[in-house]
Amino acid sequence: MTTNARLGLRSMAVVAMAIVTAHCAGTPRSPAERDADHALAAQVERALSQDPQIYARHIEVDSERGVVHLSGYVWSAEELYEARRVAAQVAGVHSVVDELELMVGGRTGAR
Repeated sequence: MTTNARLGLRSMAVVAMAIVTAHCAGTPRSPAERDADHALAAQVERALSQDPQIYARHIEVDSERGVVHLSGYVWSAEELYEARRVAAQVAGVHSVVDELELMVGGRTGAR
């Protein structure tokens, strides 16, 4: 392989690494975005706690740019589906990422 070909391959590898690194890093959230995310998560938590079909004490809510993440556990499949539905209906929620676990007989089971 010629020297020019090696330099070309190295250059392509460096550019590819830079693209991958930039894509993985994402853009940092501004203070206003972080405040909006915290407010949205609080709204979702409030909606979950006000729903009589959901025992929301074990559900954690996080938000990033309108994407709400639900984690923790619930006691029934109905509660799991209801938590997703309630979170999705809150104004400002673009999507819901469900990381909830279903507790079956005191043990975690399938989602």
